[in-house]
Amino acid sequence: METVPLTPFKVVVEGIKEAGGDADKFCYQCGKCDTVCPWNRVRNFSVRRIIHQAKFGVVPFESEDLWLCTTCRNCVQRCPRGVEIIDVMRAMRRVLVPDGVVPTSIPNLRGFMTSIASVGNPWGQEPNERANWAKDLGVKEFDEHTEVLYFPCCYLAYDPRLKKVAQATAKLLNKAGVDFGILGSREMCCGESVRQAGNEQLFRRLAKENIKTFVDMGVKKILTSSPHCYNAFKNEYSEFKVNFEVVHITQYLFQMIGEGKLKLTKEYAKQVTYHDPCYLGRHNGIFDQPREALKKIPGLELREMADARQDSLCCGMGGGRIWMETAREERFSNLRLEQAIGVGAEVLTTACPYCITQFEDTRLTLKDGEGIQIKDITEILQEVV
Repeated sequence: METVPLTPFKVVVEGIKEAGGDADKFCYQCGKCDTVCPWNRVRNFSVRRIIHQAKFGVVPFESEDLWLCTTCRNCVQRCPRGVEIIDVMRAMRRVLVPDGVVPTSIPNLRGFMTSIASVGNPWGQEPNERANWAKDLGVKEFDEHTEVLYFPCCYLAYDPRLKKVAQATAKLLNKAGVDFGILGSREMCCGESVRQAGNEQLFRRLAKENIKTFVDMGVKKILTSSPHCYNAFKNEYSEFKVNFEVVHITQYLFQMIGEGKLKLTKEYAKQVTYHDPCYLGRHNGIFDQPREALKKIPGLELREMADARQDSLCCGMGGGRIWMETAREERFSNLRLEQAIGVGAEVLTTACPYCITQFEDTRLTLKDGEGIQIKDITEILQEVV
């Protein structure tokens, strides 16, 4: 039988169904999504218009708007109709990325996807250098007898700033006596940002290769530093009929502190504010463990920003935008650092490599940025155990 090519509208509908969404839920056009979208703090942007276009099968091929969505989920949690807006955005992007071919108007994204496809990481680095961050830390390679697989992610494996987070994490796990290991050169990108950017074909290839490695190595429990890896392994890899126990590092360290395996003995006499990453908070409901771990640190004063917990202000790097250029004057991170400085914080801490990358860059350009430090929770905890 001859197959009939899907029209853009049918591709959108099929994409929503594949993601587990309800394709029959179309919006009331109430505009609540627009009122909470972080883009409308820095420019004019209408989620409602894009969803309206999707309803009638119109895909804005030449428009930049479809690539702006950071998949922060703020609009989804406010939608009275229950429209899975992120699924719609992702499905429409798939129309624009047939067979993984990224539009030439987004050159950075195209280059990163090519690198991920060829060597398993976005910077084109050698896979055999992936475990260099762990040298001299006593970190072993995972085998079938190891209890926990630590999966640091591409950023923590290769980026000079983020390697410090991976190293702090390994030191904490060693001090807690955790039997853990890493995959080293066998680890590759989880594919989360690739899928959000519309390259479903590459995501599925990465997922299948990672799953095969996990199964072959006897992995049962995966510990992640990145909320994006956490979300992929926990909520997206399940589509492939696998069921690994997936734990984010903030959950795990809070448990270790509660069990007395990590003793926080040194004082950290600083005013600290915590930023909820979208994929840890809104997407997966992890709000309390990071805060409770911080509260157990002697001398630390925790201060909340205006947009916190489920209302957290997105850093701007989700939805594949970590690989796209954002004009400096349109970065949500500018507003976030101003909020942190406004509550008198000396340290802005979080638990996501995307957020840290963006905040560090913003800190260098913000007028009062030199007065605040950016740290992962593991970096603070490592200082006080």
